Amino acid sequence: MIATSLEERILDAFPSGNYGLLALLRLMDIVETTTVNTAAVECAELPRMLINPVFVAAHADTPERLLMLVMHELHHVLLGHTRLFPRATSTDNLIFDAVINALICRMFPGPEYTSFLTCYYSEDRFPECLLRPATGWNPSGLAPVPRALEVELMCPVRNVYRALYSETGANYQELYHALRSLLSKVLTVPLIGNHGAELDQLHGMVFEVVRSIVERWPQPPNPIAGRSWSELLDLSRVTRRPSNRAVLRALLRKVAGRGAGARHGVRGPQPLAVTSPVPAPDRRSVVLRAMGVPQLLYRAETTVLRPLSCERVHVYLDVSGSIGDYKSALYSAVADCAAMVHPAIHLFSTIVHDISLRELRLGECRTTNGTSIECVASHMRKHGVRRAVLVTDGAVGRPGAGAARTLSRCVLGVALAPGYSFRGDLEPVARYWAELEEEKQ
Repeated sequence: MIATSLEERILDAFPSGNYGLLALLRLMDIVETTTVNTAAVECAELPRMLINPVFVAAHADTPERLLMLVMHELHHVLLGHTRLFPRATSTDNLIFDAVINALICRMFPGPEYTSFLTCYYSEDRFPECLLRPATGWNPSGLAPVPRALEVELMCPVRNVYRALYSETGANYQELYHALRSLLSKVLTVPLIGNHGAELDQLHGMVFEVVRSIVERWPQPPNPIAGRSWSELLDLSRVTRRPSNRAVLRALLRKVAGRGAGARHGVRGPQPLAVTSPVPAPDRRSVVLRAMGVPQLLYRAETTVLRPLSCERVHVYLDVSGSIGDYKSALYSAVADCAAMVHPAIHLFSTIVHDISLRELRLGECRTTNGTSIECVASHMRKHGVRRAVLVTDGAVGRPGAGAARTLSRCVLGVALAPGYSFRGDLEPVARYWAELEEEKQ
């Protein structure tokens, strides 16, 4: 039967033993049909996965590409898009696909998998360039951007796109706010899957079984924020704008990474192999038992708290103008993250001047009244700085070739001062961004 052949191809496409596909496919029939353009899951009591064989032959003709097609459609249903957005617009559907495509690319980053998207969508056309990884993308490091996003008008979209394909991730709302002024017309981008309202959420018992299977899928090497369904489309997170202190604290922690502050007492769980008289199912004991050899000690694994590796974050504060609006917030945020932040604060204008946290609180400020990112790059190069946060208005001048190389090698976060949103100078080298607001008196 054709359906059985297609089931076998889908089973062959998934890595063996990790994804519980046999259990998953027992819950739904695989049906070849031209009633859908690409693929869809028909959410009924006995659901069916509908796949267009013409589309598969043209765009998913390898096991890896077929896997990406199936994964894309399963995530649409499991994320509950039609339930959360019963009247989804063309913009909603585009953003759903952009988030899901980034998610499955992080799960399967090899070019044999991502070619399903890179061959189907062009990076020279907006907005379809949002639906694929850019040329040269890899799951670690600063994500490149498609050529269509390189123009100045696309700066807000460019930054969200980079987050989407980096370790931080981006969610529906962040993409929507970046795109809302650019997508006023009806979109004509060919989307994968059926986005019609007639496809509803999977029924309760079936959905719970599918979710229990999917939750056991292996994590990608560097999982992005928002991998779970509740996080990916969490629309309740934006009820209140966090304080500048919280914004800066979050930025410092992003730049510091997961092991921040370890040299100063921060510890984390690490696996440790031990021997124990308590029976444990390790391979050696199974073999010895089969040979009739008495077993007194068994190999086991426990966890211990050990220092985590880290590099401290250096804070560079632009003092070419007034720092009164955010000095207090910066002081508080650095104090909150003292274990992961270098004790000296680097004031910069056209030179770099170091002060203590206490001097920052007291209002110490030395400036030449100009601004140059070159002095920051020189300071980083001289002192081997690998992680840094810049608090600035963004207008620091375009870095030269040498400075750009130094800044690109650093994990760089930029906090824009209240009332400023200029990103053009630092956008090519910054990995994380944050925007501060005027402090209420």
